[in-house]
Order: sequence, then C-alpha cells, then structure tokens
Amino acid sequence: MTTNADLLSRRQAAVVRGIGHTTPLSASRALNAELWDVEGNRYVDFAGGIAVVNTGHCHPKVMAAVQEQMARFTHTCFQVLMYEPYIKLAERLNAMAPISGPLKSALFTTGAEATENAVKIARAATGRSGVIAFTGGFHGRTALASALTGKVMPYKKGLGPALPEIWHVPFPTVQNGIKIEDSLKYLDLIFKADADPSRIAATIIEPVQGEGGFHPAPAELMRALRRVCDEHGIVLIADEVQTGFGRTGKMFAMEHYDVSPDLICLAKSLGGGFPLSAVVGRAPIMDAADPGGLGGTYAGNPLACAAALAVLDVFEEEKLLERSQVIGQRLHNWLERIQGRNDLLPIADIRGPGAMVAFDIVKDRSSREPDPEATKRVVQRAYENGLILLSCGTNANTIRILVPLTADDAILDDGLQILEQALAA
Repeated sequence: MTTNADLLSRRQAAVVRGIGHTTPLSASRALNAELWDVEGNRYVDFAGGIAVVNTGHCHPKVMAAVQEQMARFTHTCFQVLMYEPYIKLAERLNAMAPISGPLKSALFTTGAEATENAVKIARAATGRSGVIAFTGGFHGRTALASALTGKVMPYKKGLGPALPEIWHVPFPTVQNGIKIEDSLKYLDLIFKADADPSRIAATIIEPVQGEGGFHPAPAELMRALRRVCDEHGIVLIADEVQTGFGRTGKMFAMEHYDVSPDLICLAKSLGGGFPLSAVVGRAPIMDAADPGGLGGTYAGNPLACAAALAVLDVFEEEKLLERSQVIGQRLHNWLERIQGRNDLLPIADIRGPGAMVAFDIVKDRSSREPDPEATKRVVQRAYENGLILLSCGTNANTIRILVPLTADDAILDDGLQILEQALAA
C-alpha cells in the first residue's frame, strides 16, 4: 500500500522545495466536506482547497456538467474557436456583479492571472502605470501579482526586485495598531512624496483580506477609496478571489458596502475545483485593451466554464448564501463559547462576515501578543486528529475556517470537536 510517508519522500526528491505544504498527507478521494488520504484515514475539511470548493468536493451537479462537456470537447482555445459556455458564463457574471452600468467579463485560469489582467486593463484604460495596494494583501505569486502582494515572507524573499510603481498603504487593523485615518494619511503622503495621482492607474484591495488574516476592510475606508479614485480618475479593483461566491454570506463581498468597484477579480470557488478565474467590470474600462492584449491558451477552459455554470445553479438551488450565514453564525457562537476557557489556548478577535471566519491564537488574553508557534501546533494537532485546518495572518497566528458551504451540521460539529481538541492548552 502507498503511504503518506512514501509519497512525501518521493515529493521531496522530485518536486521543488519552494512549494510548501500545510500537512504531510496525500489525498486519495474527497466528497463534500470530507477527505480520505492514501492510507484510508478520513478527515473533515475546514480548508476547502483554500476556499476553492465552496460547493463541496465533487458536487454531483458540477461533476455531471463537466462530464457532459468532456464528451463534446475539452479545448479549442477561445481565441481560435468560441464556445457557448464561455459566453454564457460571462453573461451570467455580468448580470450578477454589484457594479452599475453595462459590464463585460474576461475569463482566465488562476487568481494571479485575474489580478494581473485587471491591472493591465486599468493601465490600458487610463494610460497610466502606477498601482496602490495594501500591506497584508495577497494577490498571487507571479511577478506582478507578488509585487502587488503586501507581504515579503514567503512571497518575495530571495526572488529578486519587485516591479516598479507599486506602493503599499498600511491596511487598518486593530491587531497591528493601524487606524483608518493612518491608512488615508499614508495614501496622501504617497501622493505628495512618491507619485502624483495622475500617474496611478489602479487601487487594488481585498474586501476581506485572505492570507493577511481575514480582516474586513472598514466601510469608511472603502468609501474613501471610492472618493479618491473618482477624484483622480483611478480604477478601483476589488480582489474577490477568496471572498467571492458566497463565502461572506453574499455572492460578492462588495455587496456588504454602499460603494461599487470598477473591476472585480474572481477565481477559486468560481470553478468548483476546476482552474478558472475572471475579471468583471465596467464595459468602457474592460474594452480598453486591444484584441490580443488579453486571453491565454487555456483561459476560460470549456470544462471549467461548464463547472462554473453548475456552481451558480447550485448556489441558487441549495440556497448557499443563506447557508453561509447559518454556518458563520454557528462558528461565531461556538468560538465565543470557548473563548474564555482556561483549559484551551487563549484566542482573541473572532471575526469575519458570513462563513469567512477566523480567530487569533495569543500568548495571553490581556496582551494579545501573537503566538505563531502555538498556531503551528494547533494546525498539526488538527490534521493528526482528522481535521484539515489552515493558518494565515501577517503575524502567522490566525486560524481561518473555510469549510464548504454544503457541509451539514453534523460534519461541522465533528470538525469543531476536533478543533477543540487541537486547542487544548
């Protein structure tokens, strides 16, 4: 029998060191919110492939749609021969996105492709090159996307100089002692010291930071960014790669705000487990790039498009937006019940809209000093006891929960029981 240890040894010999691992496990099969490794051990999945399978692993409707498309054709390259699933998906995204006016969409393969192409589109539309991003933000690992990302370790260390004309504004969080006024003051200082606003093509922000620690952007900050972008002709980009498709209790996290972005980046759960991303936005901006300036050989792959259309159907038929809110409330209630227990590691700052819930592990409740080492131990204890769990955060002490929205209450409670064991002091 193949073992986890055998595959880990082979992986270390054959696969580069720069691709990291949360666990030493190898998956054999998965269904909804459960996984089984190659040794037959079963796990509750609170990671969802990093927010990719909001509709669960191998949802029957998604799998059936892909199989039907597979029997027709798997690839033509949309730039060579068009196909209806791509066009139909673009139509549905345009109708759904919380942006006013005529919209258009472009499909790609990865989240990093979405963020990079959003910046390219903004540059084409404005004739400018500068970009404002935020500390703690994560936008991908390719050259431009990693330059947009507001975290050096591990995304930039030793990988050469970042691309120019990208400036990072401190993201406001209580944990890091940064207020909204600090962020806006810093933005103003960039405009005075480094880059005139007339050089800035775009501002990119996650409505809820993902890798940065599940910190929602304050409504006041989002309104201020909209005002600044309107005043200076800057394109406002919402990176919804991790928040998108129901994770926050609404289809798009930007629906929690009373302002709209110009462009939205999507990926992860859009494809229900198949590689797919998108940029959706105002038609005049989206049409700024010349033919051939956007696209990709596999961009908007027909199998992934078929999966995405089924994902949208599942959200409607199974009322997953309502389920996201129910899951989120159950998670908040459970965490608040255990927060004061002295037999568990001290936790703080329970947060997150909908089912995008996180909390911090700290050394003591009074100082709230981050405890990244304890956080690592919790993640390890979790998978050793049958729960796949992820950490994140600028201080590496945040536990995030990304359970599929299709998980039933029994599976959710099963996972929380294991999490409780992992948090034992």
